[in-house]
Amino acid sequence: MVDDGNIFEIKDFSIYYGDFMAVKNVRIDVRAGRITAIIGPSGCGKSTLLRSLNRMNDLIISSRVEGQVLFQGVDIYHRDTDVIELRRRVGMVFQKPNPFPSSVYENVAYGPKIRGIRKKSQLDEIVENALVRADLWKEVKDKLNESGLSLSGGQMQRLCIARSLAQEPEVLLFDEPTSALDPISTANIENLLQELQKTVTIIIVTHNMQQAARISNYTAFMYLGEMIEFGDTDTIFVNPYNKLTEEYITGRFG
Repeated sequence: MVDDGNIFEIKDFSIYYGDFMAVKNVRIDVRAGRITAIIGPSGCGKSTLLRSLNRMNDLIISSRVEGQVLFQGVDIYHRDTDVIELRRRVGMVFQKPNPFPSSVYENVAYGPKIRGIRKKSQLDEIVENALVRADLWKEVKDKLNESGLSLSGGQMQRLCIARSLAQEPEVLLFDEPTSALDPISTANIENLLQELQKTVTIIIVTHNMQQAARISNYTAFMYLGEMIEFGDTDTIFVNPYNKLTEEYITGRFG
């Protein structure tokens, strides 16, 4: 994917759970075709902000938002938004691998079937393509009828990525996707994200600052619900503007 401007524009955006303000007046532009990392200590609002980008927070009854999130120039919180279509275009991969309790094939074919694709040859092509893009095809091509739950942790996470890719998203949101994985599986996922960046925009929440430094083009630092600093990753890690950012990155708190 060529960098062709901003894919998300977040404007004075706040998220509440009841009376609690979890995210406070965030302003940030997310560039297309890039990896943006969101870092900060636990409870600072990183995952809450991430989940707001495909309206997963709607599932929490007490949540409400103020401000705007523009996706391709359109406010996703407008009442006319098709939330199901939004979640197809802006996919999500969670912290803990969560394959469906069905075969590897059915895990990946699920979304396309929901969209009305029934022709087996077409589904076969979608499944293979998604598994190839998720760097899993060689490992599972002879296990397509076996349970997705029979795979290793790293393979299950890549299966979840393939499941999202089968929906042909423009953006993938990752909520600490390697925190439950071993170092080798983590490295595999990081390499995969850098490869996927060629075709989809990636936004990743990570508690692992080294991971953010290794794979992201841009980094946002959040603290107590506020966006403290946002910029290109090299600047954030080498020469941050804000003293709080510097203190967090050098390990003085967090």
